[in-house]
Amino acid sequence: MPHATAPPATGHRPRWWTELPLIAVVYALYSVGRLLVRGDVSTAVDHGLAILRFEQALNLNAEHPLNRLFTSTPSIGIPADFAYASLHYVVTPAVLVWMFRRRSAAYRAARVWLMNSTLLGLVGFSLMPTCPPRLLDASHGFVDTMAQYSAYGWWGEGASAPRGLSGMTNQYAAMPSLHVGWSLWCGILLWRHGRHPLTRAAGIAYPLITTIVVMGTANHYFLDAVAGAAVMGLGALLVKPVIRFADGVKARLAGVLPGGLAGGRKQGGASTAAASIPATVSPDVSAGCKTSTGERIPGQRTTSADPPGTAVGGPAARDAAGADTSDDAPAAAR
Repeated sequence: MPHATAPPATGHRPRWWTELPLIAVVYALYSVGRLLVRGDVSTAVDHGLAILRFEQALNLNAEHPLNRLFTSTPSIGIPADFAYASLHYVVTPAVLVWMFRRRSAAYRAARVWLMNSTLLGLVGFSLMPTCPPRLLDASHGFVDTMAQYSAYGWWGEGASAPRGLSGMTNQYAAMPSLHVGWSLWCGILLWRHGRHPLTRAAGIAYPLITTIVVMGTANHYFLDAVAGAAVMGLGALLVKPVIRFADGVKARLAGVLPGGLAGGRKQGGASTAAASIPATVSPDVSAGCKTSTGERIPGQRTTSADPPGTAVGGPAARDAAGADTSDDAPAAAR
C-alpha cells in the first residue's frame, strides 16, 4: 500500500500538541463506540458458528491445532497471552511516534490510514457482532488460554482486560480482528520506512506472529484475521480522499473564523501602510542632485588645472573668498 504512506504534496510538519489530543479523541470515540455496539449474545454466537462452518467447508482449520499447542505448552501459551494482552497497546503507539519523529513527511498519511481503518473496524463490530472461539461451547473444541493462564498475568478469566474490568470491554467484537489489522499497519510502515535490516525483518515478523497468537489463544478465527487485513486495505484507499476533505474543511474555516479574518486584516493593514508611503520619496542620498563628468560629489567641480582642494565650494575656495572680502585686501578686490 505505497500510496497510503506517500509524503503529501504540501503541508507543514505536524505538532505534537495538536496530534496528541486528536489521537486521544479518536481512540476514546473508538473505545466508547465499541462498548455501545454490543449486540445480542445469541446473534454473536450464531455469527461465530457460521464463520467456523464456512472455514470447515473451505478446509481452513488453523485455529484448532494452534489452540491445542498453546493450551498444552505453557512456555508457548503464556507468552502468547502476554503478547495478545499488551503488544497492540505498545507497538502501535511506538510506531506512530517513530513515524512522527523520524518520518514526518509520511506521518500524516500513516495516521489517517490508522484512523480510517480503526473506524471501519468499529463499523464491522456494529454490523456483525461475533463470538470468538474461546467463548463458544466447549464441545467445539476450543480452550480459553486467557482464562487458563490468568494466574500468570494481569487479566482475568473474562477477557484480556485487567482483572475486574472485563465488563468494560466488548468481548464479541471479534470481526474484524484489529489486533491483526494494527499489526499489519505497523509491519508495512516498518518495512517501507525502516532502514536497518532488523527493522524491516520486524515489519514482516510482527503481523505474522500476531496472526498466530490471536488464533492460538482462541480469540479470533482465521477469517477474522483476513477481515482485519481487508479493513486496513480499505483504510489505505481512503487516505487521499480523507486528506483532501480535511484540507478543504480547514481552508473554509480559515476564511470564516475570526482568526482568519484578523489575519487578513493584519495583512491588509500592512499593505495599506506600505501603500501610504509617498511615491515621491527617493532613496537617493543626493536628494535629487546629479553628478556629471569630472564631478566626484555633487556641487564639487574640479578641472585638471585646479590644485587639490580648490573645488567649487571646497575649503580652499572658501578661504580665497574670505581673503578677497577682508579689510586687508585692495579696494579694487573689494
